[in-house]
Amino acid sequence: MLGAALAFIDENGLDALTMRGLGAYLGVEGMALYRHVSGRDALLDGVVEIVIDELYGDPDVHLRPTHGWQDFLQRLAHGLRRIALAHPAVFPLIATRPPAAPWVRPPLRSLRWVESFLDALAEHGFTDESAVAAYRAYTSFLLGHLLLEVSQLGVPISSRDKEAAAQESTTDLSEYPHLLRVEPLLSRDESAAEFEESLENLLDRLERLLQSQRSGRRSR
Repeated sequence: MLGAALAFIDENGLDALTMRGLGAYLGVEGMALYRHVSGRDALLDGVVEIVIDELYGDPDVHLRPTHGWQDFLQRLAHGLRRIALAHPAVFPLIATRPPAAPWVRPPLRSLRWVESFLDALAEHGFTDESAVAAYRAYTSFLLGHLLLEVSQLGVPISSRDKEAAAQESTTDLSEYPHLLRVEPLLSRDESAAEFEESLENLLDRLERLLQSQRSGRRSR
């Protein structure tokens, strides 16, 4: 049923998902679904879980840092981006649903993946403090970039986004000459290149953090 709910959201958008609507999609009465889930909120939580679990089936994402911690984080980041682009209507759910613990940060919100993340960095010499700092920086980068990217695909992140989309086609830029001139440049989709460059910059920053930590140990 969770797979059907995911397919329904992919096809019709998040706002269209109701127990009655999903029941019709499955060819059953909406009330019959309550035998499996307690309601729409539980259904959404389940959808988020199965989407994140897609990482385990991604052959390019490794469970352990077999080729170093940077390769591990690169593969994980690209796996999360593939999920966001495959299920753009679901990604805002990943960003906003209550996590398993208050310190778990989206989009890497699975306890198993957070454990793998911290284990990979500890294995390569990160202290607990620097590993947590890396986790915060990594998730902040991913969440900000991927929410922006799915919003550019037309996915509403909030009700205001729907209103803005409706007004976009009628925006008059005649009073904004700089915007009018560079609008073609602003309209280019550079998402993939920006993602790659920003990820590389983040990994370089974490490498400097690790080297600084090692230098501090040697100077003691």
